[in-house]
Amino acid sequence: MTEETPGFDEKPDVPSGADADDAEPKAAPPSEEEAAAPAGDVQQTAALTAQLDQVRTALNERTGDLQRLQAEYQNYRRRVERDRVTVKEVAAAGLLTDLLPVLDDIGRAREHGELVGGFKAVAESVETVVAKIGLQQFGKEGEPFDPTIHEALMHSYAPDVTETTCVAILQPGYRIGERTIRPARVAVAEPQPGATPAAAKEEKADDEESGGTEEV
Repeated sequence: MTEETPGFDEKPDVPSGADADDAEPKAAPPSEEEAAAPAGDVQQTAALTAQLDQVRTALNERTGDLQRLQAEYQNYRRRVERDRVTVKEVAAAGLLTDLLPVLDDIGRAREHGELVGGFKAVAESVETVVAKIGLQQFGKEGEPFDPTIHEALMHSYAPDVTETTCVAILQPGYRIGERTIRPARVAVAEPQPGATPAAAKEEKADDEESGGTEEV
């Protein structure tokens, strides 16, 4: 047997007349399709980007349409709610206007101490019902006169007021919500022409008193 020489690897047989490099496999040159592949990828990426931009634009347009539609729907709901409240107030105002003379009679009976017995129970029931509907009474003595909610039936001058003031409530006013059904009918008093208001008189008197007690 022939002993193998250690440290040396066997090499494949090389045909005669060929170099040793020819025995090693070589990479095949790229084909035309492979060479053109990078350019094709760039074009495809550009096309996909353009399609994505179109989709984003369309999505933004649809989102804007939905937002406008939602805003229009919210405005519609608010208009319907306002109209519903207005119709309710108008209907209630028509009913309550017919009941105002009854409420005036109840008020006069209460002022004269005649609201007793069964009449008192009926009167209180009527007042409870109209309050549930939304009727509110207004008008108090001593409040400033407001022509938008007051109707002046009597006029006078008074030295103790500094502005036009309601000094007596002849008939209370009524409102439902923001709608005035009947203004408060009042007697008003204006400051006396040329007269010093009471508050100014008191202040002047205090000044004179304090000035007179000062030591020189």
